Amino acid sequence: MRSVVFDFADIRSMPDFYLQFADIFLLPDWFGNNLDALWDALTVGIRLPVQIVFTHFDRQSMDFVSLYNLFEEAEQELDGLLSFNSLEDKA
Repeated sequence: MRSVVFDFADIRSMPDFYLQFADIFLLPDWFGNNLDALWDALTVGIRLPVQIVFTHFDRQSMDFVSLYNLFEEAEQELDGLLSFNSLEDKA
């Protein structure tokens, strides 16, 4: 299973995340930078199976709560094709 790591020490905003996600998964320029487009990409637009890991992630950050919840839901929906883990920043 391919593993992709998103390091939130370098991701400060949702636009930063969308840009990295689109670059890593080679999404087209017309990829919409929003949660609906991200859901579509996760469920039908990227090569599966894949393991996604968030490092230095603050689950309590209001900026990323919706993002975390979306990945949790996608993991359940895709039933083994997507594995999602987050490693919280203990600093």
